[in-house]
Amino acid sequence: MNVASPPVTEPVILAESEWRARRRAHQERLAAWITPHRARQARGDKHPVEDFLFDYYRFRPGWLLRWHPGPDVVLAGEGAREFLRWPEYAEWADGVALNVAAFPSARRATLAWLEILLRKTQEKPPQFACFGLHEWAMVYRLAPGEIRHAGWPLRLSSDEIARAVEAQPLRCTHFDAFRFFTPAARPLNRLQPERATTPELEQRGCLHANMDLYKWAFKLAPFSPSELVADGFALAREIREIDMRASPYDLRALGYAPIPVETPEGRVEYEAHQRDFAERSRPLRARLLALVRRLLA
Repeated sequence: MNVASPPVTEPVILAESEWRARRRAHQERLAAWITPHRARQARGDKHPVEDFLFDYYRFRPGWLLRWHPGPDVVLAGEGAREFLRWPEYAEWADGVALNVAAFPSARRATLAWLEILLRKTQEKPPQFACFGLHEWAMVYRLAPGEIRHAGWPLRLSSDEIARAVEAQPLRCTHFDAFRFFTPAARPLNRLQPERATTPELEQRGCLHANMDLYKWAFKLAPFSPSELVADGFALAREIREIDMRASPYDLRALGYAPIPVETPEGRVEYEAHQRDFAERSRPLRARLLALVRRLLA
């Protein structure tokens, strides 16, 4: 019989009724987003906002619906033995728990890199001067057939988009956004982010850096508490809406009013959302950072 590694702190013991209630609440929360996504898939429809988290991060809905308690939580009751089907779980004196020592040693280097990334992002001051122009840089000087979301109209002409991009300095700090810039737009960016420079450039004012908290939480599953994953998903979903409202795409047919960042008023509105997400991401990033440090301990 495998026995879980000793916890760093006194473990929390959940009665079977408690952990089943938490699992049910998690599944109901995620189902509100997953069920419509699956219905759209069945119809062959695509939604540029609601489907983005599923399509870009490519985490299967079925995986998201699985509930895991996270480290140092013991699941009591005979029903907890069902978690033993996952090799990361082991029997404990009071029930079943994650065996933190089962975290793959081959991934510890990545875990250490993630600790640096999260810590540096949390510590440095956020920046608020990009005005969401990354989505504009992704269509800059492209022919209509080359545009990523070609199924949706643009609010402005190609020339108007180009003038908006050229009128404001591009300040993108996020590599995974910058890599989608058009070849013509990349030299216009003040920085040239690379994967290797991510910990140095990432900052809380970036919408995509805050969306990625969901990605990192999910990548640590089943060692990450599912509530952390769901909270990351919920925040990322809100951020994606603002991201696309500030883009040059016209999504009013879907009920999304544009944030016209090509105007002073639109830039003020966008920055207000940026500042809100920068603050709301702090406790989520702190929880994720604590988890990473627990797994490294």
